[in-house]
Amino acid sequence: MTEGDRQAAARRFLVGQGLHAEDERSCWTPLTGGVSSDLWRVELPGRTLCVKAALPRLRVADDWFAPVGRNAVEYEWLTFAQEQVPGCCPRVLGHDAEAGFFAMEYLPPQHHQQWKAALLAGDVDPAFAGRVGDVVGRLHAASAADASVEKRFATDANFDALRITPYLRVSAERNPAVADRLHELADRLAGTRLALVHGDLSPKNILTHPTTAILLDAECAWFGDPAFDLAFCLTHLLLKSRVRPDRAGPLREAAERLLAAHRSHLDWEPPDRVDERVAGLLPALLLARVDGASPVEYLTESGDRSAVRETALCLLEDRPGRTADVLDRGMAALAGA
Repeated sequence: MTEGDRQAAARRFLVGQGLHAEDERSCWTPLTGGVSSDLWRVELPGRTLCVKAALPRLRVADDWFAPVGRNAVEYEWLTFAQEQVPGCCPRVLGHDAEAGFFAMEYLPPQHHQQWKAALLAGDVDPAFAGRVGDVVGRLHAASAADASVEKRFATDANFDALRITPYLRVSAERNPAVADRLHELADRLAGTRLALVHGDLSPKNILTHPTTAILLDAECAWFGDPAFDLAFCLTHLLLKSRVRPDRAGPLREAAERLLAAHRSHLDWEPPDRVDERVAGLLPALLLARVDGASPVEYLTESGDRSAVRETALCLLEDRPGRTADVLDRGMAALAGA
């Protein structure tokens, strides 16, 4: 299906949902930055909204296919999150699971800066990182041990296709020396079911706000291990210390504020257990961002990729049991190399 065909189908979806009159003019602008979905800003008389549709093949160099049903998973996560923590994500406006579309409110960038852009520009606000940890902790706590949420998000195949295989198992294929450790972490992750996981808690999917963090792109949502969300986000703070070594101190403080805010809501298991799993996943995900199916695009120098790889391999082999140790060693190596 061509881009024009997909846009025409998205327009029919809006009409069918009563969000776009048949005879109404609209301006469609593709929004870039993601690899897994088509996303459009749709300007209509007096209002603007977004339409999203999952792609069967992700826009990466590797052949990476994933179920398009993840579009419905994201819709369900947005609905749950808005109910539990109002304002922490865009409001959903319409959904068609069979067609694979949903519509949500448009949040204008002049009022909602992408956290990734702020971090790369050197604008590191540890207090905002605490707001991220607070929102994520509240969502984890609201879903922990809830059988209805577990049933609603029993999306193991989706999560494996989008996260476990392309990140951990692909990295294992490319790094035989630590393959056993990566498969061990992948197996433990796949078998841990404690709370609702966002699954893509990257700064590119987080918008800044004076009172809260706004989370986007939850198509990987899964009832599983909440340690994954923490490790996934902390990985990006470590990576930013490589490209912004001058901001390593505030980045380290941001990581601590995020963890502390999350810990204040952690009541479903002893905090040390979560911390140990974060410490295990963090170097694995660090390696995945250079050797997995979805490497980060801003590490453009081979020396930067090598530094990340060497740091991750060392941490995987040493197996530090505390997240603080992984962060301290990782940031010292990446910012100081």
